[in-house]
Amino acid sequence: MDKIEKIKIGISIGDVNGIGIEIILKTFQDKRMLDFCVPVIFGSTKLISEYNKQTNIATQINGIHHINKAFPNKINVLNVWKEDVEVELGRPTKKSGEYAFKSLEAATNTLVDGEIDILVTAPINKDNIQSENFSFPGHTEFLESKLEGESLMILMTDQLKIGLITGHIPISDVSNNITSEIIKQKTAILYQTLKQDFGVNKPKIAVLGLNPHCGDKGVIGNEDDEIIKPTLEEIQQEGKLVYGPYAADSFFGSENYKNFDAVLAMYHDQGLAPFKTLSFGEGVNFTAGLSKIRTSPDHGTAYELAGKNNASISSFKEAIFAAIKLFKKREEYKSLTKNTLKTKKR
Repeated sequence: MDKIEKIKIGISIGDVNGIGIEIILKTFQDKRMLDFCVPVIFGSTKLISEYNKQTNIATQINGIHHINKAFPNKINVLNVWKEDVEVELGRPTKKSGEYAFKSLEAATNTLVDGEIDILVTAPINKDNIQSENFSFPGHTEFLESKLEGESLMILMTDQLKIGLITGHIPISDVSNNITSEIIKQKTAILYQTLKQDFGVNKPKIAVLGLNPHCGDKGVIGNEDDEIIKPTLEEIQQEGKLVYGPYAADSFFGSENYKNFDAVLAMYHDQGLAPFKTLSFGEGVNFTAGLSKIRTSPDHGTAYELAGKNNASISSFKEAIFAAIKLFKKREEYKSLTKNTLKTKKR
């Protein structure tokens, strides 16, 4: 592949005491990965060297001090800081959260500036990363604050895509956040991303109900009948193939999801529990709806595995491939829609 064709991928390291650095380094030990992209890890060569020493992962890196120095066919590490960082594998600390944020912030700023094409993030600890500069429930909300657009969290494989109406909020707050406006907003984002990022010409979307058995006509809750159903009927009047609400308890076991291009779940675990049951270790988290492409693996920091050199790289590798595919598909969509032929006036 020619140098010009290679996509420049920025990679944030996540919590330095988790498995993030391990899965990054082990992914790119396969030199064939460098045929598809130019990776840039946002961290420091000192940190990576210390990590290699503690884990016996022998991965050659190319230290750089400016993004313009990223070299094709190398695993580039952009030095975001100069100081030593204490690595305590398997133990979440305030310092490991602090440097997770430094990596993420630098990578995001570079993405905003257009100096990298896409961002792939290793897992953070949502507790120890909190500070005056980071007061968000997770990556999704932070990136939405920095990029253009409105976000939609999608967990995806080639066979299954699940978006979330509500994201990182307590279960006790879910019902109050299910409104006609938010359903329309998230459905519109999913519909558009299926077209521009996945190449689906006429998306077919399933929407899950909120209550057990979709409320059983008000016996177990009124939201499905009073909010969700009327809203979906309005969306259908726009000509969109959006169906539901479907009872969540049987939707996946019956394999009904295979009849749709994507599914919208009402809350986090309603969507992620079946997704991870069906696809754990193979799935990718994609932040749709924003002006730039960001993906991540479908798992967390896995402190219990840190330093043992046996963490699976499958989901992180899929996150790399998915980001590349999404970027190319979106660029293709932009090109096609930009050059739409206009009817000549006579």
